[in-house]
Amino acid sequence: MADSNFIDYVKILCRSGKGGAGSRHFYRAKYVPKGGPDGGDGGRGGHIILKGNRNMWTLLPLKFKRHIFAGNGQSGSGGRSFGKDGEDQIIEVPCGTVVFDAETGEYLCEVTDDGQEIKLLRGGRGGLGNWHFKSSTNRTPRYAQPGEPAIEKSIILELKMLADVGLVGFPNAGKSTLLSAISAAEPKIADYPFTTMEPQLGIVSYRDNRSFVMADIPGIIEGASEGKGLGLRFLRHIERNAVLLFMVPADADDIAGQYNILLRELEQFNPQLMDKERVLAVSKSDLLDEELKEEIAKTVPQGVPSVFISAVTGEGIPELKDLLWKAITDDKNRIEPSEITHRPLDGHHRVREEDEFIFTQSPEDTEADEEGEDLRKIDASTWGDDMDWDDADVDDDSVGFDGNDIDAPGYAPADDDDAFIFEHVNDK
Repeated sequence: MADSNFIDYVKILCRSGKGGAGSRHFYRAKYVPKGGPDGGDGGRGGHIILKGNRNMWTLLPLKFKRHIFAGNGQSGSGGRSFGKDGEDQIIEVPCGTVVFDAETGEYLCEVTDDGQEIKLLRGGRGGLGNWHFKSSTNRTPRYAQPGEPAIEKSIILELKMLADVGLVGFPNAGKSTLLSAISAAEPKIADYPFTTMEPQLGIVSYRDNRSFVMADIPGIIEGASEGKGLGLRFLRHIERNAVLLFMVPADADDIAGQYNILLRELEQFNPQLMDKERVLAVSKSDLLDEELKEEIAKTVPQGVPSVFISAVTGEGIPELKDLLWKAITDDKNRIEPSEITHRPLDGHHRVREEDEFIFTQSPEDTEADEEGEDLRKIDASTWGDDMDWDDADVDDDSVGFDGNDIDAPGYAPADDDDAFIFEHVNDK
């Protein structure tokens, strides 16, 4: 898998931009020695945005770009000049991408449509300049609000192919041969197990210019839920499918036994897969005569539509297409994707080499955010003679723990998630 360009699971570190600090500037002119406060607001930090792209089929670009950081908002300045907003970072992903929290496995969102945009991490809002806090009792507010901090999160992007029919079977059951026979797909075909190392998609033509999409995944063996073979990591690609096509070769020792093993492994991966419509195809039937077919038909599991097929001779292919189309178009057999995808990411779904990936620590901004600092905590001797402050007193009892005026409009104390809440200021 190391040499493959198909990447369906990747872990990245995202960080939105922090908001710029508000300015604590005062207007000064030649004949205006005591102008009022005119400090502008800080700009908001950049967002992290996911965008669906139908022209992408893999998460390979993100494999080599593990750190995605949005730009920080600039601080405000005098003359009520607002700071510039930070640059947004848009992450283009294939349609069918699901996002999870890398630490907790919590489901966050999914991108299913081309051009769909989802704001994954919100940039910090900019702080208010000191002109917002002027009042009749405090004509010279000597403080401004700092910007909201950035949000940093490690996320897991998981790609799930969008198909109508998913092929499930043991290695060398004829899945890739069937896909190549009824579609234009060209999967690798050989006479040894685990020939298919990555999922394949094929568009199958049907009557009256209709078609459906079929997905081929690597073979499953007994004990795959415990990590044997290729494990169950590729089963995510059939979670969205409406129909599961089980393929068991005609030369198998026990057709019903192999079918039950496959069902058990699917249940170990995700119990909700048991609710999907199932069709059984006995492949390689060109090796059988009519008498053997009658004997094998008695051992086929009951309650599951079945058909004998041969991808080489074309036997049973039209009947198979009819069964699949009937199952696909039957409304009672459709499963809403939300019931499948909106679940935590547990140990069966994770890729160990990605989970063990360690992000390199990026240097944080070392510049102090002085514009949002409370000047009343600084010695007055350091202010300088050029700042001709008004003699208006400020009631220290009305000052919050963070140095902001409690009576100022829009003030709210900080909590664990948001440094400051600005209810009366819209996002810029």
